[in-house]
Order: sequence, then structure tokens, then C-alpha cells
Amino acid sequence: MNRFSLSRPIAATVAAMALAAGLSACALLSTPDPVQTYRFGGVAASSAAAPVASPIQVTLRRVEFPEAVEGDRLLGVTGTETAYIAGARWVSPASDLYMESIENAFAAQATRVRLIGPRELTRGERSLDIDVRSFEARYASPGQAPTIVVTARARLLALPERTVAAEREFTVEQPAAANRVGSIVEAFDLATRDLNTQIVAWTDASAG
Repeated sequence: MNRFSLSRPIAATVAAMALAAGLSACALLSTPDPVQTYRFGGVAASSAAAPVASPIQVTLRRVEFPEAVEGDRLLGVTGTETAYIAGARWVSPASDLYMESIENAFAAQATRVRLIGPRELTRGERSLDIDVRSFEARYASPGQAPTIVVTARARLLALPERTVAAEREFTVEQPAAANRVGSIVEAFDLATRDLNTQIVAWTDASAG
């Protein structure tokens, strides 16, 4: 009985295909590059002034973020080009981290108003709307240390009519010390704290 055997060219082809399949499987199962997670907007310093006895109740609506930065990725901008910073993610969506940071800032710094978060059922005398317009690392040229730019529009509405009582746009620019992820994250944190301090002071002054 003749046994079926592969000729050498066919055998070599089959071996090459098997090797390629094995390498493809290894590529699919390989460990991805590590991604470090970060947060921003830590607890702000407490105000030196004591809160008033009967603060104005201000309801905070859900803060709006641009779609490109509301998730967990850090956006870098060079001229008209955009790209997400590799190897870094926010530990939670940026919009969630910011909500936490602005509530903490009001709790620590406000003296004339009491902020009512979205999870509370209490109805306020005013409504605070914050619309974040930009939250990004801007590069003057590739490779240089970027400047973090955070822009937000805040509106105070009188309730129940929802007429605009006060409105202002805030912009904070915070240079990063170096073009490294750690320095960029630190600049995001400083910019967010600065923005929140300004919004709290403005709300305190405008809510009455």
C-alpha cells in the first residue's frame, strides 16, 4: 500500500502557514502596553471665612463636557491636529471626576451658598449650569511641554422662572512643567482647582 506523503515544497508551505498562524495567535494573546490611570480635582483648601447662617440653596445641574473629552482619555492638540495622549487614562470619565471636584470645592470654599448636588432631592432658590467648552493639553509645537486649557461657561438661573441671573465664561491656562504624563496630569489638576475656585467665588458673589 502506498502511503500519502507531502512533497517537500508543499510541506514547507504548510509549515510556514502553521508558523504564521502561531505568530498571529501570539500577537492576539500578547500583553498590551500598560496604561497608568490618574485623577484630577482633589479636595480644595477650605475657605478662611465662616459660612453664613442661612446660605442660599443652589442646585447644580449635570456638568456638560465636549464629547471628545468627556470619557477617560487625555486630549492633546497641536494646531488643527488632535490625538489622545498614549499610556494614560483618567480613573473615571472626566465628566464624573469634574462633578466630584466642583462639589468638593463648594463644600470647602463657599460661604454664602450651599450647593445641592444632582443626587439630592432638595429644591434650590438658584440653579447653576456649568458647560465645559475645552479640557485639553495644547502644544505650541510637537515635543514641547503643553499648556492645559480649561474653559467653562457658568450660568446662574433664578427659580422657578429659570431666568438668567448671572452668566460668565472662565478660562484657565496652566503650563505643564515638562512634556511628561505626570507633569501634564499635575497641570490638569491645578487648572481644575483654579477653575473651581473662581466658579465658587463668582457664585458666592452672584447668587444673592
